Amino acid sequence: MGIHAIRLPDIGEGIAEAELTEWSVKPGDVVKEDDVLAVVMTDKAAVEVPCSVDGTVVELGGEIGELMAVGAVLIRIEVEGEGNEDAAKADEPAKTQAPKTEPPKTEPPKTAPEETTSPDPVAAAKPEPAAKPAAPVQRTAGTKPLAAPSVRARAREEGIDLRHVPGSGPAGRISHDDLNHWIASGGIQQGQVTRGANTGVEEVRVIGMRRKIAEKMQLSKRRIPHITIVEEVEMEALDSLRAALNTKYKGERPKLTLIPFLMRAIVEAVREQPGLNARYDDEAGIIHRHGGVHVGIATQTPNGLNVPVIRHAEAGSLWGNASELSRLAEAAREGSIKIDELQGGTITITSLGPLGALATTPIINHPEVAIVGVNKMQIRPVWDGQQFQPRKMMNISCSFDHRVIDGWDAAVFVQKIKTLLETPAMLFVEG
Repeated sequence: MGIHAIRLPDIGEGIAEAELTEWSVKPGDVVKEDDVLAVVMTDKAAVEVPCSVDGTVVELGGEIGELMAVGAVLIRIEVEGEGNEDAAKADEPAKTQAPKTEPPKTEPPKTAPEETTSPDPVAAAKPEPAAKPAAPVQRTAGTKPLAAPSVRARAREEGIDLRHVPGSGPAGRISHDDLNHWIASGGIQQGQVTRGANTGVEEVRVIGMRRKIAEKMQLSKRRIPHITIVEEVEMEALDSLRAALNTKYKGERPKLTLIPFLMRAIVEAVREQPGLNARYDDEAGIIHRHGGVHVGIATQTPNGLNVPVIRHAEAGSLWGNASELSRLAEAAREGSIKIDELQGGTITITSLGPLGALATTPIINHPEVAIVGVNKMQIRPVWDGQQFQPRKMMNISCSFDHRVIDGWDAAVFVQKIKTLLETPAMLFVEG
């Protein structure tokens, strides 16, 4: 038998370390080739690490939430044959090992001490102190209380919710005395229920995707001075066009949402203002203006926020971009998206869909210089010069890196987006 050490592989993209977010095995487990051993988180995505041998897990090389360098020992497995490592000379001690059993310690039997004095008759006559009453048991809200039928009947008559009454009996059993004390203390009055205070505190470790999101947001807010512009857009014409196209090509082409139209509007707007389709290397002091429009779409997943990138939106059709958007969003939610599909964005769209508010203040996806936020669409009264008319309206919230984007240029960009969305025919005019 030998020991085979599996090291954290080189995941590529110049990544030097990854965070250990999940173990799929534990010491003592029998594993086979291609079984998933662990999940690690890079700057962009979660990556599963497979097993390369058959054997039994003997050591885990890290703890959940630990940053591990590429090449560090991830796990050690006992295998048939020599393995690839001498267990006696392992250069890295294990963090978690299979439990070892030790024989129980035996102690010589103790003999009762001999009586050296006769018992004190006075002391023997002293009564033992009365047992202290049990402390009231605080019950978690929603837990079924223990009480006799007569106590329950009285509680119903008094309008008392027994879930919030502390019980002094065994296992928190509630007695009539407990009810009397609860009422007398003012904790509850007839016909009213006062809920007990919940003093619980849950500690949630920030690891994995949530930690990466936190680091990214902190970086963006610390290094980018944001300027946000909110503008109101009438959506009647575009929403009617979208509905008509979906009806015409139902079952033949991908269903169109607002996002593909907004992507096309961004393509047209940055054609006139290429400085907004850029990435700013603030350490080198260089702005990289891109010809291709690579649109990041902020996507909520079970593990947190991902930003898949639709590359060369300027070359894609309305339905082509819609199809790619659907594919990437699904891959992100399933956790099967590739690292390179989360990189290289030049401008980002963020939307809360029907849950959106009237306005938001989007945080720029560093090192990009602009982000377009979509808010809730709703019917609002709009003054037409003579009277108020119901119109389908939506606000867009756009944030810019004020180090490289002036307020005037930001306003011009927002007005261009507004014009294109309000007159969608212009989105299809070749110019």
